[in-house]
Amino acid sequence: MTGRYRPGRYRSGRRAARTPDPETGPPQGAGPPQGARPARERTPQEQRDALIGYAFRALGQRALTQAELRAKLEKRSDDPQLIAEVLARVQELGYQDDAQVARVEGSRRGVGGLRVRQTLKRRGLPDDLIRETVDARDPDDETQVVRELLVRRWSSFARKRDPQASAFGFLARRGFAGNVIWPAIREHVANLPAGEGPADDGPDEDWQDGPEDPQEGPQ
Repeated sequence: MTGRYRPGRYRSGRRAARTPDPETGPPQGAGPPQGARPARERTPQEQRDALIGYAFRALGQRALTQAELRAKLEKRSDDPQLIAEVLARVQELGYQDDAQVARVEGSRRGVGGLRVRQTLKRRGLPDDLIRETVDARDPDDETQVVRELLVRRWSSFARKRDPQASAFGFLARRGFAGNVIWPAIREHVANLPAGEGPADDGPDEDWQDGPEDPQEGPQ
């Protein structure tokens, strides 16, 4: 009795080459594909062009500080001189500017000077630029922002056991200083309609100054 023919069961000639597994790569001991050219090492100019192209792409996605961009470039190259050249070039062309990054962060509304200071420090800006940026903020503007936030959020604070403490915590997490928060809270409470104010005369003494270094809160 003749067996059933199964396609692919019988092969004539030499064995077919195995297709490399995409997960494990070519079989152990296998050399480069027949006819493939060995990889050519890039010239210094090609390395520079590739790295500066990467820098432009990174800066096109988001404004970066010099420290942030340097950290990204160090993941692409282990040549300190090349990295320095690329940084100098993008700065020369105006694509990277620490002062501009600081101005943008310093002009943010809805956050206080302490938050701005923390953010600039985290992003690697020098201390003198951080100090200059924070000092340039208008204290009266911060006070007005705190007042606006109290008006918008007071209904949610009022549902807490201690509305004033809740308001303080919210504003402190946004980076406002205690000497800005408490006068604004007292002013807001004093202007509430009859029956909506607190039962006591104000917050405990322990809350007066507030935390010196509040944790970063929601944007």
